[in-house]
Amino acid sequence: MNNTRCLYESELDTFINRDCESIFGVLCEKYHGDALTTTRDAWMQEIKILQKVLRTWQGLGGRIVFEYDIPRLGKRVDVVLLLNGIIFCLEFKVGETRIIENDIDQVLDYALDLKNFHKFSEDKVIVPVLIATRYRSSSSTIQKSVYDDRVVNPLVTGEEGIANLIKDVLDTFPDEEPVNKNWIISPYAPTPTIIEAARTLYESHSVEDITRHEADKITTDRTISYILDVIRKSKDNREKSICFVTGVPGAGKTLVGLDVAVKQTYQGSDTPVIDEEAVYLSGNGPLVAVLNEALAKDNYEKCRARGESKKITDSRREVGKFIQIIHRYRDNMLAKIKNPVENGVLEIDPEKAVKMKDAGFGEVEHVAIFDEAQRSWTHKRLADYLKRGGTYGNKLKVPNFPMSEAAFLIWSLDQREDWATIVCLVGGGQEINTGEAGISEWIKALNEQFTHWKVYISPHLTEPEYAEGKVNELLKHNSNVTYADSLHLGVSLRSYRAEKLSAFVHALLDLDERAASIYRDIKDKYPIVLTRDIEKAKRWLHEKVRGTERTGVLITKESARYKPLGIHVLESGDANAVHWFLEDKVDTRSSNYLEDAATEIQVQGLELDYTCLLWDADMRYEDGKWRFYRFNRQTKWIEVLPTNESKQELMKYMLNAYRVLLTRARAGMVICVPEGNGHKNLSGFWEDSTRLPEYYEGTYQYLKSLGLEEI
Repeated sequence: MNNTRCLYESELDTFINRDCESIFGVLCEKYHGDALTTTRDAWMQEIKILQKVLRTWQGLGGRIVFEYDIPRLGKRVDVVLLLNGIIFCLEFKVGETRIIENDIDQVLDYALDLKNFHKFSEDKVIVPVLIATRYRSSSSTIQKSVYDDRVVNPLVTGEEGIANLIKDVLDTFPDEEPVNKNWIISPYAPTPTIIEAARTLYESHSVEDITRHEADKITTDRTISYILDVIRKSKDNREKSICFVTGVPGAGKTLVGLDVAVKQTYQGSDTPVIDEEAVYLSGNGPLVAVLNEALAKDNYEKCRARGESKKITDSRREVGKFIQIIHRYRDNMLAKIKNPVENGVLEIDPEKAVKMKDAGFGEVEHVAIFDEAQRSWTHKRLADYLKRGGTYGNKLKVPNFPMSEAAFLIWSLDQREDWATIVCLVGGGQEINTGEAGISEWIKALNEQFTHWKVYISPHLTEPEYAEGKVNELLKHNSNVTYADSLHLGVSLRSYRAEKLSAFVHALLDLDERAASIYRDIKDKYPIVLTRDIEKAKRWLHEKVRGTERTGVLITKESARYKPLGIHVLESGDANAVHWFLEDKVDTRSSNYLEDAATEIQVQGLELDYTCLLWDADMRYEDGKWRFYRFNRQTKWIEVLPTNESKQELMKYMLNAYRVLLTRARAGMVICVPEGNGHKNLSGFWEDSTRLPEYYEGTYQYLKSLGLEEI
């Protein structure tokens, strides 16, 4: 009865014969905080209903669990009934007379979570049941889902139909092996989406139970522990330090950053530790906007549910302190410098800034986490931006700015006079915009301007996808470097069904002959299918998603000929990304409608459960290699040739765009390579010369040669 994973659990016979008031008392006693009157009333009704209904199965050794915790979803299942080897997930809507789709999705989500992540449930029949107590009908058909994963399609009933429904299920599956007697303490290895993880972190100030914990693999736990140790050393020794964290796509770099920010800020307390806070920063506007709005809405709804008076604007303001867009953070320091800059040297203007004890002129957090650090701006891009006046903050103009963004961010924390730690989260091969510096600018700044900073680095940063493989050469004369395996995340959390997905994507894009064999290793757990028909792709996605799983169409920003396929590109603007990622399936702005395709700019750092990648003619497999094209927005595609450094960089960005899009799906994807338009008009000319079949055929044949199944 002391189990923290639920509020009450016992043998079925004990539950049936125990006084309902005492069971109710246990629920109230173990509930964290004061339960609302509606919650308490619902508990009492559930106890009375189930004590009456379940007497039929007295003596059969079943167990019952109330309010079982589902950490990944941040929710609890009302009741789990373990009976005759079957797991029933019972979700009550006390007093309701009708069935709502969102409620069915909720109980199905619980069942899928147990199936995918709960060790002692993975091979059992799981039956999600929605009970609207005053509903006057019941499900008449009991069948497993088409996915053959032993999860029964959701059932619905009113109070009067519960007993018959349970009996019908037991008759349908009569010979099941008993559920493990330790089911209540089963290992639970969830892989949350970044939005789910961020919600749990922000509300509980803890990452416990929201990621997989496997001792035989490098996990986020090990990386987080190492970074926090570097922070402690920096504080104790009053020194400056920087950590570079690498990881395969979907390995949880953003989760690590958020968790370090939370742990450092709260340090086990319910309130922030004064003057030791950390801030999570990203230049990825859509990511920051989506996370901020998701956390703010969640915080607002939970406060309202607890009866607290709160406005959504208050929640947004609170969350905004924790997760910030990097440009605004940068502008805070820009406002304090001497302007114009003289002799290429940045200095604080004492008339613009108050010197704080220990903080110096910094007035910045001790710890700053920079997500997607490889996307920081080059010196030229930042200088040009500041010369004309930025689009953030007060549109401050700073002519002759002397630093890259990486150097300036280090400089900003270097203004602290006590100690500081920077954590750079680095995605390999994910620079997708002109003017993104990669990781070399950070290292250059440390070598030339901040030689007193301690550098802790993942050995994988020396691989070709980071700084063109020149990291060793760049750091060979830096005596402050420590290499640490703990700073690499090698296991994909995003694709919980296929940890080798990132290896497959790398091999596919690198035209590595091992791509086909890697795909053979993952295809049973992680389906990747191929089609020429966008409508078939959409149907495949609709048939895959269940509950509140998300799906969406992805496309590169260089794609141009998608309108003939009935696809529109999601308009730029963070608000559009927020709607695309967060609205549910009844809202036409949602990704689930499969009408608006998001680009690499809008989805980097975020994820969906299933995706369709629409592969246009901007990157084509021809003559055994990738060739790159840009559409002139009028009549034709023009090939991008490596004639100079900027063109070579553009080709790298275009390849990386597909790398990003190919690694957004957690559970599976369909790749649609259009057939093009092979028709000619009466005069013998092509009907649409911008979509000739030859533009697509090579790519399709290459992907098919890797073993991808065509639908």
